[in-house]
Amino acid sequence: MNDGATRVEYNERLGVPLRWWVQGTMLIATLWIAMIVAIPDNAIPWVATGAALALLALCLFAYGDARIVVRDGWLRAGRARIETRYIAEVRALDQKEAWRVSGPDADARAFLLLRPYVRRAVQVRLDDPADPTPYWLLSSRHPNALADALEADRARHDS
Repeated sequence: MNDGATRVEYNERLGVPLRWWVQGTMLIATLWIAMIVAIPDNAIPWVATGAALALLALCLFAYGDARIVVRDGWLRAGRARIETRYIAEVRALDQKEAWRVSGPDADARAFLLLRPYVRRAVQVRLDDPADPTPYWLLSSRHPNALADALEADRARHDS
């Protein structure tokens, strides 16, 4: 996203899809029903399913909190970050290309921030002599926007 000609910014959160929440809640409901039948007139089913629901929410929030941010000459993907001046090439990948680059044509040295529910990705080739990582492969719901933001930020900080 670009607010004016001088500031380049992109921010994406790779949150889990709604169906994961629904399926997890149905699993917890099944656990609750089984426990209510097995342990009637007791608080244990309520406490156990409440704890399971809290654990489910924690896990889904944590897994879906991965962020991709392009701002002020930096690319941040999850906990990793690199200056955009070390980016040699950026490619937005469709579903088929993303599968190929993350599977059969993958390089074991690459940095991956992939989510199975996000089918498209961006491949960021690096040019950093101190870093053995050849590229980053990042899941993105908006790969063209991410690629454009990276190119614009890199161009802005190279000049």
